[in-house]
Amino acid sequence: MIRDFFANLRGHPAEQPLPELTAELAVVVLLVRLAKADQHYAVEEIRLIDRLIAAQLDLNPVEAARLRANAERLEASAPDSDTLRMKVQQEVSPQDCATLLEALWQVGLADRTLHPAEDRFLDAIAASLGVPVDTAQALKERYTTNS
Repeated sequence: MIRDFFANLRGHPAEQPLPELTAELAVVVLLVRLAKADQHYAVEEIRLIDRLIAAQLDLNPVEAARLRANAERLEASAPDSDTLRMKVQQEVSPQDCATLLEALWQVGLADRTLHPAEDRFLDAIAASLGVPVDTAQALKERYTTNS
């Protein structure tokens, strides 16, 4: 009987299907992907992502954490950044893409260090989202000067 109990514990729970990729979820996946770009997913980054989600989407902390957790699952399944970018571009205005880039900068510096991989990610996302070069450069200067 004990052997059966432990055997059942070792069983793998049924995997939940991945959520559908919406523009909202694609944005959160990009935030998570940036936070993980330096191979260190810091608590400060997680907390900031949750706060940004809650504020922008008018969610309570539990709802924001749930959305981030779904984004983490989706990010782990590795839809490429181009797929995410295309989903964002389909449904997000150019002005909001600049706002997203600003949120990405905040997440990149949440742990007080901008790793070269994060910097490359930010540059690539700015270009791929069509954020004007001068806007992207101004954000980069603002955040790298203040860090």
